[in-house]
Amino acid sequence: MSLAPRVVVVHRTTEYTELVAHHGTHGQAAFFLSSRGRDIEEVAERHRRTRRALTDVTSAIPLTWRQTLVERRDLDRFLFAPEDVVVVVGQDGLVANVAKYLAGQPVLGIDADPGRNPGVLVRHRPADAPALLPAALTSAVDELTMVEAVADDTQRLVALNEIYLGAVGHQTARYRLDLAGDGGVVEAQASSGVLVGTGTGATGWIRSVWQERGSSLPLPRPTEDRLVWFVREAWPSPATGTSQVAGQLSASSHLSLTVESERLIAFGDGMEGDALELTWGQTVRVGVCGERLRLVG
Repeated sequence: MSLAPRVVVVHRTTEYTELVAHHGTHGQAAFFLSSRGRDIEEVAERHRRTRRALTDVTSAIPLTWRQTLVERRDLDRFLFAPEDVVVVVGQDGLVANVAKYLAGQPVLGIDADPGRNPGVLVRHRPADAPALLPAALTSAVDELTMVEAVADDTQRLVALNEIYLGAVGHQTARYRLDLAGDGGVVEAQASSGVLVGTGTGATGWIRSVWQERGSSLPLPRPTEDRLVWFVREAWPSPATGTSQVAGQLSASSHLSLTVESERLIAFGDGMEGDALELTWGQTVRVGVCGERLRLVG
């Protein structure tokens, strides 16, 4: 007998909860914010909206289905099952945070605070949950392209928006950049790091770099098997070049970086706490990931 679907509701701790936990009471948190020209009621109201959204979603889950609640900080310790339906209640970035832990499960994004989020990934309202949840297993989905980085010691990182490779803090990253399949171009570089992003990421950090640089590269669509990459603030010197600072990667191509610093890191979607650690001589390859995020439209 097959198991009933399990709804995994993913959320993150609200700013209000964190403030009260840090300062001990609502009153102390209110005093702290007022001393900095802010009103706690604004923060508390966003907290209430999030709690209402979570209540609306959990009450809409069919009675015969199983359910569980997962906080963002616990994602790396949570085991998703093949029959899960993942419901993300929060911001667009929370969908990106959960994406790398999935293996084809459908994802339903619920905007907990409409008007504050772009709604690129959290496309639905809490009131839509009663109709969306029963159909989630059979609904059409958008299969969003992801990016992966694989190091030569088998470390692997997957991201929905972008992967950043560079030094910790504000130090210069030194490496050799190799464009496989582009005539064997290899260039030693010193820069602020390399950013490789997807079509979903083209609505965020990648787009800001693309726009600031006035790039003529066409940004990919979220479902397109194509990535774009940019080297940030490459420095020309007798030993380092700046001729390869932007480009695109098809599904069959990749970008390789060989570390020439004592320590570089690679992290995805802004989650620096979950990073690959890379040392002298190591090589990491970045390209289109074979897995997709299945987002309910």
